[in-house]
Amino acid sequence: MNMLALTIILPLIGFVLLAFSRGRWSENLSATIGVGSVGLAALVTAFVGMDFFANGKQAFSQPLWTWMSVGNFNIGFNLVLDGLSLTMLSVVTGVGFLIHMFASWYMRGEEGYSRFFAYTNLFIASMVVLVLSDNLLLMYLGWEGVGLCSYLLIGFYYSDPKNGAAAMKAFVVTRVGDVFLAFALFILYNELGTLNFREMVELAPAHFADGNNMLMWATLMLLGGAVGKSAQLPLQTWLADAMAGPTPVSALIHAATMVTAGVYLIARTHGLFLMTPEILHLVGIIGRLRW
Repeated sequence: MNMLALTIILPLIGFVLLAFSRGRWSENLSATIGVGSVGLAALVTAFVGMDFFANGKQAFSQPLWTWMSVGNFNIGFNLVLDGLSLTMLSVVTGVGFLIHMFASWYMRGEEGYSRFFAYTNLFIASMVVLVLSDNLLLMYLGWEGVGLCSYLLIGFYYSDPKNGAAAMKAFVVTRVGDVFLAFALFILYNELGTLNFREMVELAPAHFADGNNMLMWATLMLLGGAVGKSAQLPLQTWLADAMAGPTPVSALIHAATMVTAGVYLIARTHGLFLMTPEILHLVGIIGRLRW
């Protein structure tokens, strides 16, 4: 379990090495670092998963350091592993590794080969931060990192103005959803005094028992964030333009990781949605719609 942080550190190291290489390394070396870092993260995930099941599926928290401490406002860089985060972590690192393997062949001969793997390594690291965070602010950090990487990857062929426009459209539309998520963060901290997922679910029933409608607004804002990232109506317009990026990027964004982030957000905060059945019903309606 103590290896959990390696699932973030390994792809982050790959990103740093490839970013500072500035394209001077051979394609073989760039692919080895880019694919290898994610492959090792997937291997660590497998070991962590076996340890998780061997210990009776007990949720595990790994405190790393205190990120912010101002008065009563304390945010730690803490990772949490439970059944939900392990499932998502396995998808991110496992499918991400397969996509990197494919990309190492598919992108051969392309200008910016090492730059591509630098972006994808940062994408995986950001996604793992999103998945393993034990509080909403740390998740938001990973959330924004994923959004930045999607912009860089969709606009990878930036010499074509159409690709640049597609990347900008994806960036702007998903930022709309991110603003909703930021509002949810402010509301929840103002009402509950914490952004830790477990503590929010524990405090919410008593705090909102007197007819306080702020929880309804908070969950509505959470839903808005999920709609933007998962490309649901009415913020779905960016997804088709994401095809402007290389094919492996489409796999990362469309199928494997990014569009599932919104689903994960709702699953992680499901305890709050259960207290606002109207918004939970709206989640079902939006999920049922087709575009």
